[in-house]
Amino acid sequence: MTRTSIPTTGDKHTALLKQMAGFREGDADWHGGKTWSLVYDGGDKHHAFLKKASQLFFAENALNPMAFQSLRKMELDVIHMSANMFNGDDQTVGTMTSGGTESLLLAVCTYRDRARRKKPWIVRPNIVLPRTAHPAFNKAAHYFGVSLRFAKCDEHGNVDVKHYKRLINRNTVACVGSAPQYVTGSVDPIPELSALALKKGIPFHVDACFGGFILPWLERLDIAMPEWDFRCPGVTSISGDIHKYGYAPKGSSVIIYRDMSYLKHQFFISTNWPGGIYASPSLQGTRAGSTIASAWASMMAMGESGYISRAKEAIAAHRKMKAGIEAINGLRILGPSTLTVVTWAADAKDVDVYAIADILSAKGWEVSRQQHPASVHCTVNARNSPVVDDYVADLAAAVEHVRANPDLASEGEAAMYGMMAKIPVRGLVSNGVRKVMEQMYGASGEMPDLAESDDPMADMVQKHVLPMLDKARDLRERLTGGRT
Repeated sequence: MTRTSIPTTGDKHTALLKQMAGFREGDADWHGGKTWSLVYDGGDKHHAFLKKASQLFFAENALNPMAFQSLRKMELDVIHMSANMFNGDDQTVGTMTSGGTESLLLAVCTYRDRARRKKPWIVRPNIVLPRTAHPAFNKAAHYFGVSLRFAKCDEHGNVDVKHYKRLINRNTVACVGSAPQYVTGSVDPIPELSALALKKGIPFHVDACFGGFILPWLERLDIAMPEWDFRCPGVTSISGDIHKYGYAPKGSSVIIYRDMSYLKHQFFISTNWPGGIYASPSLQGTRAGSTIASAWASMMAMGESGYISRAKEAIAAHRKMKAGIEAINGLRILGPSTLTVVTWAADAKDVDVYAIADILSAKGWEVSRQQHPASVHCTVNARNSPVVDDYVADLAAAVEHVRANPDLASEGEAAMYGMMAKIPVRGLVSNGVRKVMEQMYGASGEMPDLAESDDPMADMVQKHVLPMLDKARDLRERLTGGRT
């Protein structure tokens, strides 16, 4: 049960900290290496150092950079170091953001507004991007009234460049590529895609939120990949998450533009408010000083040598894991698997990916289920190195167990994921997921009665989604001690 009111009298600090520590009992075990992609860990000493760095600027606010010039200095350093890493020059500019989603929202909004000024005849702006591009672009398009034109990709995540080219038209305000895309870990052919945009005079954004802080170091380790950054003349902006392979705390990303002619369209300025002139470089107003400080501290403490060392550990763990999975009869690897992503799928009809995922979840592994085709994504970090053999062994055992028990494919979460992935009308899936969201964030916490519903998703939700909600509610009650 959730708390509905502030305590009449504040609780003791020690008691609250103990209670909060208890909340974590049901969380994914990132420290034990059993999570993939959710947590990017620079090591225990680095983690402890960042806590101290963050506390030094715990109360400071980057809303007014003139009041806290220390934060502005550190933000500029972060931007310049990132720009240099992305092979920018002395004209390259940018801002820090709260994460990859904000960075992508800003890119879409910026290029929409730029087009409004330079091409006012465009009333229905669109952006061209591969089907594997991050769904934050969908969110941005929804918020800012931009349509998306998706280029086809094969099951390994390779974009059809010819189809991509055909999608560009007179209403296209930006083009996008990923370095890499999350689904299978392949880097889009940025030189080709950005050249198409350059020829048309259209901005090109590289979503390197996932890989921006590890690709440069993998290149230094002689891992071949196409050029993906400002070395490509058509690239006009790049986003990169420091809280991923930059090993900063959650909530820190950058969006970098080739020059101010692009960034200036990102600024918001209001001059008529009675409270004075309001100017903001990004979506946020108040910006936590602790986030900026800890991002700066992470990059300075790691240094090139630290980043290269962690990249070397991650790629070694990745190769070991890939080889282990390739040896399992019934599974196959999707994508190039040359970076730090391992995505596996079934290679036999008697192996159900989602049933295997259920077994792995029961053994404490965090599992990222994917669809089209059914697959599981793993982003490998240095923290995962000690448990790679355990994961491969558990995965092999799960495959054999599913083979011996084919009914598992129609039970539990496997049934829900399998059904939702196969429903052809995606609006029905959206309706079902919306019901889950409404329940999870509703005030009453009561389960909806869908037994008499005419909604075609009702039966699926009743049978497969609501049991998951029951689990979530029970976990919430257990962690809060039943307090309301």
